[in-house]
Amino acid sequence: MKVAIKNMLLAAGGAMALTACSAQTIDTTPNQPDVMASMPGGDVAGLQTAATQVLFWDDATRADRFRRMEDFFPGLVVAPSPDPRDLTFGEPMPAAAIEALDSYIAKGDTAGILVLQGGQVRYENYGLGMGPQDRWTSFSMAKSVTSTLAGAALKDGFITSLQDPVSQYIPGLRGSAYDDVTIEQLLTMTSGVAWNEDYTDPASDVARMFAVEPVAGEAQVVTYMKTLPREAPAGEKFVYKTGETNLIGVLVEKATGQSLAAYAKSKIVDPAGFQKAMFWQTDLTGGNVGGCCLALTLQDYGRLGQWTLEGAQGTVPEGWLAAAGSAQTDFGNGFGYGYQWWTYPQGSYGAVGIFGQTITLLPEQDAVIVVLGNWPRATGGDLNQGRLQLVNTVTLAMGRE
Repeated sequence: MKVAIKNMLLAAGGAMALTACSAQTIDTTPNQPDVMASMPGGDVAGLQTAATQVLFWDDATRADRFRRMEDFFPGLVVAPSPDPRDLTFGEPMPAAAIEALDSYIAKGDTAGILVLQGGQVRYENYGLGMGPQDRWTSFSMAKSVTSTLAGAALKDGFITSLQDPVSQYIPGLRGSAYDDVTIEQLLTMTSGVAWNEDYTDPASDVARMFAVEPVAGEAQVVTYMKTLPREAPAGEKFVYKTGETNLIGVLVEKATGQSLAAYAKSKIVDPAGFQKAMFWQTDLTGGNVGGCCLALTLQDYGRLGQWTLEGAQGTVPEGWLAAAGSAQTDFGNGFGYGYQWWTYPQGSYGAVGIFGQTITLLPEQDAVIVVLGNWPRATGGDLNQGRLQLVNTVTLAMGRE
């Protein structure tokens, strides 16, 4: 695989939304009783400093705060499903696979690993003081959830076509480089609009998009994104852009008239059978951050993956996941990018977040592998390679049975 492609894959989950909070009033009024606003205590103005420092927290701080982000950032808390999916325990993984999984956790930078096959738990273990009742932040795994909600909005008729221009749903983008960009081009990150996703650069777009002053009646990300120039014709160039997933979130919220969290309650949380409440971070204007930062328990990430593997029936249009989980942009060697899902060889695909978060869906094995991490760096070739080896070891073990 070419180094450039490998680096893109390493950045798959890198887009922590870097949301900030100031003394501005945040409107997080939920649309239904099962969705409650959550505001952290303490100095609200100080949240802006905390948000911009997420990438630079030390190891101990990350291990502590990744499992209680609601104590530091505003968001919406969604009640669990009234009919939780029962995850029964099946046959344990073969001894060699268990040894590999246990060793991976023992390194000290993993909060939990869950392996499901046929909807049953074949391995579940925790580290870093995390337990079954704790939530852990998703980082960019949220992008795949936002994609599914876009599919739901299409099925429900709130979106008429993926070929519609995004400005049809977000009037604030009219006259900008996004004016004629289609919803599908947002989903595939092929808008052609210039963007810098360098998490180490404080002047990058990903670092600055929530630093703009909120404008009444306009989502904060729209205020920023409408200023960006075009660098390529729409549909011709893939560039990973967290800001575009945030635009998808705004689009879904405007189309449905609901927050992402409220819409997710009926479209994902309940049908997937989440057992515990979900937290989803909001930005300065009160909208959920589509590109980042929901939080679930390890088992509920597994339920999300299993429900998706089964086709997300009733929520997305027929054929949606076949398109979303296949390479709309092909990087070669079996790797690519779909509708906010990263695609892998043998028809597998997954959601990825920085610091080691991943949900890998393996249709051929009818399996889901969830890894929640606290890597020492947001991304890195060695870290990514180690996780790929672990997933391959588990997958091969299933094939040898």
